[in-house]
Amino acid sequence: MMAISQPRRQTISHLVAHSGADALRSRLSSSPPVLPLSPGRSDYDLNPDLHRATAHELVPAAVLVPVVRRADPTVLFTRRTEHLARHAGQVSFPGGQLDPDDESLVAAALRETREETGIDPGLVDVAGFLDPYETGTGFAILPVIGVLEEGFSLVPNPREVAEIFEVPLAFFLEPANCERGTGEWQGRQRVFYAFRYKQHYIWGATASILVSFRDRFPP
Repeated sequence: MMAISQPRRQTISHLVAHSGADALRSRLSSSPPVLPLSPGRSDYDLNPDLHRATAHELVPAAVLVPVVRRADPTVLFTRRTEHLARHAGQVSFPGGQLDPDDESLVAAALRETREETGIDPGLVDVAGFLDPYETGTGFAILPVIGVLEEGFSLVPNPREVAEIFEVPLAFFLEPANCERGTGEWQGRQRVFYAFRYKQHYIWGATASILVSFRDRFPP
């Protein structure tokens, strides 16, 4: 482990490598919020002048932020196929909206993860939760932080997932690696967070959730 004089953000990946989910629990919410979700972060944080959906319009959803416990821990992502109606080709976390049969938002995140990647829910050690995130498309997303031990199997769903890949956790904990991009949405310019890692471009709500995660571990 690195010396304790090192900033917290530089040591957290080493702590995850040694202690798994226990290294994260003290910095995360321990209980999922009740429905309806009250987002603490949103697409509007960087775009306060854009139109905001009213609270009752938000659709509850959840994503799993899978932290893989390796010697150098990583975060696992999916890249969506190009033919999907929503967010085609974009990098995302596995997840989706709450279904009537889901017992909870955690169950929804784990179910969607299994459907998209083949990862068994029993292999995920849930460490805690970030603040719910509101998207401009009308979703309230609960980010569920889960730790995966090495040795899991991947079976990507070819209808939804074009690629599954990992990025070192330490990369997202370094503020200098986060950019601010701009693009047009509903005829207006919007600002968003983004990360570039090798050939991958991670932006929008996925990048914002990574920033929210990073902010739980101040220097």
